[in-house]
Amino acid sequence: MRPAMHFVDVASTFKSDIQVTHGDTTADAKSIMQMTMLAAACGAHLTIRARGPDAAQAIEVLREVVEQGLSGEPSQAADERGDG
Repeated sequence: MRPAMHFVDVASTFKSDIQVTHGDTTADAKSIMQMTMLAAACGAHLTIRARGPDAAQAIEVLREVVEQGLSGEPSQAADERGDG
């Protein structure tokens, strides 16, 4: 499975609204079209933001997906939580 599709599949399991930012581009983490538009290469710095009832869990799980599943090595990932 392509890394972006796996990320979207995992993001879609959460109720929260989730966004990923790379550079000046922000994408809906549940949209494969938007995620591919990020054009984030291996090792790119991504910011994951989530707002909703399971925001903290979504960020943690998606951080693990990025760190373990996309590159095989830990990446630089920042997060912002909006639990309300």
